[in-house]
Parts: sequence; structure tokens; C-alpha cells
Amino acid sequence: MAAVTVPDLTVLPRLEALSPETTSRPVISVTSAPGGFEGEGFPVKRAFAGVDLAALDPFIHMDEMGEVEYAPGEPKGTPWHPHRGFETVTYMIDGIMDHQDSHGGGGSITDGATQWMTAGSGILHIEAPPEQLVVSGGLFHGLQLWVNLPRAGKLAAPRYQDLRSDQVALVSSPDGGALLRIIAGDIAGHTGPGSTHTPMAMVHATLTPGAQVDLPWRRDFNALAYVMGGNGFIGPKQTPIGTGQLAVLGAGGALRVSAAQTQEARHSSGLEVILLGGLPIREPVAWAGPFVMNTKAEVMQAFEDYQAGRLGQPLPHGAVGGATV
Repeated sequence: MAAVTVPDLTVLPRLEALSPETTSRPVISVTSAPGGFEGEGFPVKRAFAGVDLAALDPFIHMDEMGEVEYAPGEPKGTPWHPHRGFETVTYMIDGIMDHQDSHGGGGSITDGATQWMTAGSGILHIEAPPEQLVVSGGLFHGLQLWVNLPRAGKLAAPRYQDLRSDQVALVSSPDGGALLRIIAGDIAGHTGPGSTHTPMAMVHATLTPGAQVDLPWRRDFNALAYVMGGNGFIGPKQTPIGTGQLAVLGAGGALRVSAAQTQEARHSSGLEVILLGGLPIREPVAWAGPFVMNTKAEVMQAFEDYQAGRLGQPLPHGAVGGATV
């Protein structure tokens, strides 16, 4: 994976070992993500499929994009489309995704960078591989997470955060067997660069074969673990979990994750897992396509506003200004 790495983890700050009295969160469920296609036909895994929204709150939806090796001419993206009422978090691990929006903003996301888009009151945008990637082909792998906005923030002005890979907080486990990339939130005083409307944490962890890590976790947050690659175990009872699986965790003050000692050849580096948690919003959710609101009437209004052009208009290709933070 091309996400930010460190050759020598011993140079990084280390998490402190947790007190033996700290309760590790138990596993409530493990589900497997079905495959599908998004946009113009790029493959995705629907990470949250089959999971009750109440267990995901404040998160709504997550797609793992790829991992796929494109031949020349094959890379695909999405056409122009609207959003309202939530935030999209696009984390690119391998490959490049260009973004353009109806306000003239945009940019490129690549190799461990994240774009955090607050759709808020509404925006049109397009996501596509750059021309050079279409011509050459290559590896494409990333995630897109949808984070709900509370009622009071659903019509906030759109904004962007371009989080470069060198801004991500890097921490190692106490034994140096795991690299933690903190994209958002605070883990034991180590804070990621993402600024969030809803208090949350997002961590990409790489555990070498046989390694284990216990992360302190806010007790008022929910907790999810999604495996992008490799095999391992989750929770105090060491529940098995593998590629393309999501674990929903119960109450407690820590997350326990470990990588299996033996990994398949293509995952020889160990376990790649995304850890998510946030403060539940606990408001009604009315969701249809690209709009996530509180009521059906608000969703219908969003469709009307989109059809009337009130969310903006597509811009000519290349009409991109600077993304704002």
C-alpha cells in the first residue's frame, strides 16, 4: 500500500500500555461486505451493508474503492452528482482521484491523502482519475466514508479540507508492531488533522503478523473496525476477522486488534484495518440517493433544489480553483 509508511517505527511516538482495568470492547457482529459498482463502473465493497444505521451512527455509508489493477484505458470515476446533509471523507491509498465541484474548487487526492468535503446545504461534484492514469492504468485503492451531520448543520455552507499524507499523526503501538495513522480524532493525546462537525475518530492501522494493539477509545463513541487486507482478530475474545469484513463493537474503553501470525502472500505485510468511532447524533435519518436529511419532506426538497439548479451547475473540465480549508 502507498499510504504513508515509516521504515523504522521506533522513531515514532508510542502509545502507552493500557491499565489492566481498562475494558476492551466486545464484538457485537461481524459482517462481510458485498461487491458492487459505483459511478461509471469502478468496483467497490459496501462495507456497511446489512448493518443497522443505529449501530453505525454518526456514520451512514462506506465504500472501499478497489483494490483493482487497471489496464490502460480502464480507470473510471463518477459523473457530476449532488450531495446535501452530510460529509464525504475520501481517503486514497493507491492511485489518484481528481475532484472538481460546482463552486470551482477541487484538486487531486493520492497516496495517503484525504479530502474531507462538507456537502452541507448542497453541492455538485465529480470524481475521476486524471488523464495520465487513464492512459497508463495502474493500481487504484481507497475509501469513501459518509459522516452524517446533525440537524443544525445540515444546511451549513459547503467546505473542504485537503489533508496531505504528511499531516497525518503517526503513532506506533507499545511494542512497535503496529503503525497507526490518525486521520481524525484524538487517540491518547495524538490528534489527527481532520476537523469534524461531529466528534469522531478515524485511524488506518497496519499491524505486522502476530502484532497486537490496544487503543484507548472514548466511551461515548461507537466503534467499528473494517479490514482492507489480511487476517486477524478483534475484541477481547479474539474474534476472527478478515479482508472485506466489518466488526461492530460494544461498550468499553479500548479496542483490541491483532494480526494473525500467518498471512496470505499478498497480505504479507500484515493486517490493514480502518478503525472508526463517533458520537452518535440520535436524530431521525431520511436518506435517498445522494441526500441524507431528517425527514422525507427535506429529501424531496433536496431533489427539487437539485433539479432546479439551486445546488450549482457542472463546470467545464479543468475549471478548477483552489480547494478551501
